Amino acid sequence: FVILRVYSQHKKPPAPFTFPLNHVLLFTYDCSTKPDDTCCYRGRVVSTPARQARDRSAMAIALAAFLLLLTLGAVFLLHAHAHVHTHAWRLRKAAAPYPLLGHLPQFLANRHRILDWMTEVLARQPTCTLVFHRPGGERGVITANPANLEHAMRAGFHNYPKGPRFTSALHDFLGHGILNVDGQAWRAQRKAASYEFNTRSLRLFVARTVHGELHGRLLPLLRRAAASGRTVDLQDALERYAFDNICRVAFDHDPRQLPDEDDAATESTESSRFADAFRDAANLSAGRFRYAVPGLWKIKKALNLGSERRLCESIAVVHGFADGIIRARREEMGTGCEKHDLLSRFMASELGLGERSHTDADLRDAVISFLLAGRETTSSALTWFFWLLSSRPDVERRIRDEVAAVRARRPGRGAGFDLDELREMHYVHAAITESMRLYPPVPVNSVQARAADLLPDGTAVGAGWFVSYNAYAMGRMESVWGEDARAYRPERWLDTAEGTFRPESPFRYIVFHAGPRICLGKEMAYIQMKSVVACVVEELELAVDGEYTPRQVASLTLRMADGLPVRVKPFRTYVAGN
Repeated sequence: FVILRVYSQHKKPPAPFTFPLNHVLLFTYDCSTKPDDTCCYRGRVVSTPARQARDRSAMAIALAAFLLLLTLGAVFLLHAHAHVHTHAWRLRKAAAPYPLLGHLPQFLANRHRILDWMTEVLARQPTCTLVFHRPGGERGVITANPANLEHAMRAGFHNYPKGPRFTSALHDFLGHGILNVDGQAWRAQRKAASYEFNTRSLRLFVARTVHGELHGRLLPLLRRAAASGRTVDLQDALERYAFDNICRVAFDHDPRQLPDEDDAATESTESSRFADAFRDAANLSAGRFRYAVPGLWKIKKALNLGSERRLCESIAVVHGFADGIIRARREEMGTGCEKHDLLSRFMASELGLGERSHTDADLRDAVISFLLAGRETTSSALTWFFWLLSSRPDVERRIRDEVAAVRARRPGRGAGFDLDELREMHYVHAAITESMRLYPPVPVNSVQARAADLLPDGTAVGAGWFVSYNAYAMGRMESVWGEDARAYRPERWLDTAEGTFRPESPFRYIVFHAGPRICLGKEMAYIQMKSVVACVVEELELAVDGEYTPRQVASLTLRMADGLPVRVKPFRTYVAGN
């Protein structure tokens, strides 16, 4: 036993206190005096054997962790030593996989610059193609080779569906929408959507919607910023503008993410929750592809942890909002109400067949797919375009000259441009296209091989392997675009004799996908982007701090991590139509 002598706060004689030597006293130093002037002490006794057991367990865990790290370190050193002096290693520069871990160490080391790292790695490969190894033995092919893309997207299309790796990750959000299905389900949706997207009535509806949002909300917002001298986050403004647009086109709903011209706070709480939830659901769904250990998100989902719990909550808001609109639209269609948005067109096609062939869930999945495709892509493309333009006054001047020439041919017709006038803007088209070559809205996409195959460059593909095509890297490959591949040069898209836009093979310019899955909304996207560029550049100057270099963040689309702060100035005294 050990005897402690502790004095009370009243300076009484020391009171002995004993406890067994094989125990530990956790003492709080608090004492009080009882009526009989004896002291009592607050504390608790913990058994040393119990603590020793916990210590032994902690030491065992620490030792195991240390041995694991030591083993991995030894593997790294041995592997590096075996390769560092070889010619192949010097050429590949860390492109070779490690035993057991695959490319995980390189992936983690370059996660903050993943697109540029992949570009560097692919550029060093003889055929711009890499067999990528993930922990656990999973393999896939990452390529920026046009011949490989043409094989996978056209010649071998049936062997390269989206596959369960892709569709399972996005199923909770997109369900069985056109972006997330294969086989007969995809063919049926593609056929129905192709018919609607090729109608002139839909193109006119899109043009009217774009005109209303642009001149009623986006331009007034930028004018107010110019008048007040305040800085605007252009990325945020463009994302809000694009979301308002695509919601109108998809199901004729106005979420009012941008204020009206009178700057009134018209945004509804329900629509705002829907917009926020949609953005979060898209970002969190994309995060499932970024786990270093494949399938880890499934464990988190089963346990309802962290990002998976937030994803579930966001999807519930999105689905609930969309379901409400679909129910209301069915009631409107039953009364003979005619609308021109995509949802109404799909419902009208059912009525024409005299049957209800689509469930509400089918319609919801279709609409959410189009929302995702329209919201994220055009805003991303425009944000990077205006950043590039801010450092190229020569390009900005040529755009203004072309827009002025088009306007001069139809004086007095008011603000904006119709579809035919937008088609006349070849340089604007080239400038936007060149920007997307360097900063594609969807930088990476993938399919999955049904059966083993051999790509045109000689790369073997195993059954079940993913095949990922990197549009960001392809836009920077000198083997594809020449020595000036990294330069922003709109002229590369123009016919030197006629000055008209000259398209490239979609397998070289993979921004809008290619083959049977080529983007249905390509023309709609150009209508929106050219309208914004022509009207903004004609009237305003958007200045970006020359020291500002955006940090990339790859979600389902390529965004700027910190937005795009711009200062807005009027270009000149401007009167529409003069």
